[in-house]
Amino acid sequence: MTENSLTTVHVAVYDTLADWEIGFLTAHVNSPAWHKSPGRFRIRTVGASAAPVTTMGGLRVLPDLTLDELSPGDSAMLVLPGNEFFPTEAFHPYAAKAREFRAAGVPVAAICGATGGLALAGMLDEHEHTSNAKEFLEGLGYGGDALYRDEPAVNDGGLITAGAQAPIEFARAVFAELGIYEPGVLDSWYKLYGEKNPAGFYELMGA
Repeated sequence: MTENSLTTVHVAVYDTLADWEIGFLTAHVNSPAWHKSPGRFRIRTVGASAAPVTTMGGLRVLPDLTLDELSPGDSAMLVLPGNEFFPTEAFHPYAAKAREFRAAGVPVAAICGATGGLALAGMLDEHEHTSNAKEFLEGLGYGGDALYRDEPAVNDGGLITAGAQAPIEFARAVFAELGIYEPGVLDSWYKLYGEKNPAGFYELMGA
């Protein structure tokens, strides 16, 4: 295990990436505010190639590295945002990398369409999971419908899934898996952003 495995969260980037689904996650992983160990974590982007990609919101992103260059031993987690190409062969390299991460015991977090890509790859057949809706995954013909959970986000042994409507719960599940915040601080973070309760702000200021 290298030093980077303790610090780097890799976010897959590709054309049609759904920007809003990972905004809370990336901003708060990369920011040391309220972290249990400030400066321990950072975000790095990974693409199928080194070419720039364009998100659904029209932002152009230049990947920091390629999938071929990414080793699970150098990562704390692989994050797969939602996208519009998950049912195509273009998503296969990302699903293959996710499978490699899980085989190595490194967490993977997928939201929205990316959960569909993992379902098509058979990665949700034996794990509790969620997505945009049960019908969304059933329409893909996957074999894990008995393990579907109607919850905003689910973490089954380091495989985190969430629906497009739950970016804050998705971020909270990632933070909990990585141990970024003390439990009480994470509760206050969710109180502020998830419950829209201003008391969470004052609790965080005192943390």
